[in-house]
Amino acid sequence: MESSLHQVWESAVGNPFVPTVGKGSQFLVGFSLLTIGLLLTGLFGLNRTVVNVPVIGIPASLAIAFGAVYMICAVGVYV
Repeated sequence: MESSLHQVWESAVGNPFVPTVGKGSQFLVGFSLLTIGLLLTGLFGLNRTVVNVPVIGIPASLAIAFGAVYMICAVGVYV
């Protein structure tokens, strides 16, 4: 099953890339994830137990991580 680069290029013409979250809604998604992450982090800080690490801690860190990426995509990096 060997295909040349030209065949791959030609087959991709009919399938344009459509992102899961559009450019217009990246700010809302990023802001929501950051807010949820900060709230979960505060909740985790009030009751730090081993049980709460996978229940609250990991989702909080993932929400902050993905929220930061979406905010960077939405507003750009201006330093």
